[in-house]
Amino acid sequence: MEEPDINTLTLKVGQLIELCDRLQAQNQHLHVQEKAWREERLQLIEKNDLARQKVEAMISRLKSLEHDS
Repeated sequence: MEEPDINTLTLKVGQLIELCDRLQAQNQHLHVQEKAWREERLQLIEKNDLARQKVEAMISRLKSLEHDS
């Protein structure tokens, strides 16, 4: 192999390594973000269920008051 070919290959390998490092960091960041969103989603589902239960209880109480009067 000629010297310029080795230099070009070395440069390209270095660029690929840098790209891999950036992509790994980005991937790790995305995984952290996804985990946070999943946790937030679970919390929102719990809050939604609690709100639904409260509304259903209020409706039930209002219906019973309506029937009592």
